[in-house]
Order: sequence, then structure tokens, then C-alpha cells
Amino acid sequence: MDRRMFSGQDGLNQSFNLSDDRELMGSQADRKLSPTGFAVLSVALGFIMTFGFLNNFIVLLLFCKFKKLRTPVNMLLLNISVSDMLVCMFGTTLSFASSIRGRWMLGPSGCNWYGFVNSCFGIVSLISLVILSYDRYSTLTVCNKRGPDYRKPLLAVGVTWLYSLFWTVPPLLGWSSYSTEGAGTSCSVSWTARTAQSHAYIICLFIFCLALPVLVMVYCYGRLLWAVKQVGKIRKTAARRREYHILFMVLTTVACYLLCWMPYGVVAMMATFGPPNIITPVASVVPSLLAKSSTVINPLIYILMNKQFYRCFLILFHCNHWSAENGNTSMASKTTAIQLNRRVCSNAMACTVQISTDALNQCCSTPAIKNTSPPEVTT
Repeated sequence: MDRRMFSGQDGLNQSFNLSDDRELMGSQADRKLSPTGFAVLSVALGFIMTFGFLNNFIVLLLFCKFKKLRTPVNMLLLNISVSDMLVCMFGTTLSFASSIRGRWMLGPSGCNWYGFVNSCFGIVSLISLVILSYDRYSTLTVCNKRGPDYRKPLLAVGVTWLYSLFWTVPPLLGWSSYSTEGAGTSCSVSWTARTAQSHAYIICLFIFCLALPVLVMVYCYGRLLWAVKQVGKIRKTAARRREYHILFMVLTTVACYLLCWMPYGVVAMMATFGPPNIITPVASVVPSLLAKSSTVINPLIYILMNKQFYRCFLILFHCNHWSAENGNTSMASKTTAIQLNRRVCSNAMACTVQISTDALNQCCSTPAIKNTSPPEVTT
């Protein structure tokens, strides 16, 4: 009789466990994509993983190959490439493998790891872009030429990592948490958690890791463009062409930044403060893919649109003969400073802005007239 009682109890427990598993599988199935959707997601993640790694690897290779690229300001570009490559290696690969299987494969601990790594490296890249925009603005408007100083760029690199850790470690310690998102093949901050602590963390994350960086970038690049326009009023030829190129670079930079990160931020805020299940799996997957695609886009914008890197890129892949034939190599470095005087009507004071053509050449690339010696290559 005891055996029957225990066997009946075991059968009852097993039936409860099976029902719980079915409910859990049913709740997850509501969030999953179709097999075709998972196939498309796998292809997109594979593309981002492959080309994000290759693009940033080329950037690191250029840094190792050419000594003249190892300037203080380029330390920020190196930091962006390192963080983006780490995202591709330790974040996108896990999501890619899970998308092939159609489910998250690494359990809660792996989810915490993925959410922390992806968020940490992503914020490092974002803040580096913001500091780079400020550095370009301050370089173009500096009044005194100074020698190369690696202390400030290295300090800025350290600040990006400390700032990122400050905002990505709290979910591991209990302030919010990391959980699966979208189709259940990737992890991020628990956007749907309905607690006051989680809401407070998400609001702070949105303000200090998305809204403020956007405002800083828009301000710095807006002032940079204004400064170049002042040069164009004096020099109508070369400066005007440079102005148009910087305008294109600025618009491309801000547009790609907003395209990659704003949809993800908006969807996250809707999932946090909107009605339950307002975000469908497809609506959550697309912004996540856009955010991950920044690892592919960043090297193209911040590296290949830079004259120094573009020249070294051509030389690295033995295209320097094409560059010489078409006259696309850079002109010799000159430190011609253009002094712009503008009067402030309110207090009748004059301010001086000095713009170095070296800084302009560093921020953008323009067709050159005369071929010069190539960058120094290390063996």
C-alpha cells in the first residue's frame, strides 16, 4: 500500500512537472519566430559577426602595420575597434549559435554573461564615439598647437571602460537583471521587469548611455561644421570642398548612430513602460540587429572615411599604384593656421578661432593634387 501511495504521489508530481514544462514551453513558443524567421535571423547575425570581425581586424592590422597611425587621437579609434571586435567574438557568436538552434543554449549563467558582455562592450564603443566627436571639435578650434600627448587619450580610453562597467555591473549585483529578449536567442537588460528598481535603472541607462551621448555628438559636430563654414568664407576653393565633405561625414555619422541605437532604445522603453506584450518578436529582433550592425558600420565611417587610414588601407592591399595614378594620395602636411575673427555684438568682444589644416585633413579626406611619400610601414 505504501508503494502504491508513493508511486501515486510520484506520478502526481510528474504530471505537475510536465504541465509546468508545457506552460513554460508554451509561453516561450509565443515569443519565438517561425523556422523561416530563425533562418533569416541566423543569416543576418552571421553577416554581422563575419564582417564586423573582419572590418575591425583590418583596423587593428593597420595600426600594427603603419607607425604614423599611432597618434593620440587614433587611440580612440583603436578602442572602438577593440570593443566592437570583442562584441563579435563573445556576444554575436553566442546569439548566432542560439539562433541556429532556435533557443538560448547557455542557461541563466550564460545569459548573464552575454547580457553583461554585449552591454559593456557596446557602451564602450558608444562613449568612445562621443569622446571622439568632442576631440575632433576641440582639435579644430584649439588656439595653440601642441605636441603629441598620449596621456589624455589613454585617460579617455580608461574612462570609457570605467563608465561602461559602472552601468553594466549593477544588473549582476541585483539592480535590475539580465534575461532573454526578442526571440529568446539573445540576452539583455530585463526590459519587461515590472519593479521600481528595474524602472529606475532603465531610465538612468537611457539617459546616460543614449540620450546624453546623442546630444553631445550633435553639439560637437554642429560646432565643427560651423567652424569649417567660417573657413569656407575666406577660402572659397579647397575649404569649400572640405566643408562639403565634412558635412557629408557629419550627417552620415549622426544618421548611422541614430539608426543603430535609437530604435533599440525606443523599443526598450516601450517594453518597459508600455502595456504587456506590446512588442512582438519581430519588432524586438529588428532593433537588436540594427544595434549589433554598428560593429560593421563603425569601421567604415570612422576609419575608411579618414584620409590617413584610407591611404594605409590602399597600401596594405597593394592599391597604392591606383591611388597614385588617380592623384588620391594626401598632400604634404602643412601647419597653415587660419585665424577667424568674429565680433560678439552683445559685449563688443572679439574671439579668435584657429583651425589647422592638419586637423581638417585628419577628420576627412579630400582629393589631393600632388603625390607624396607613403606612410611608414613596420615589419
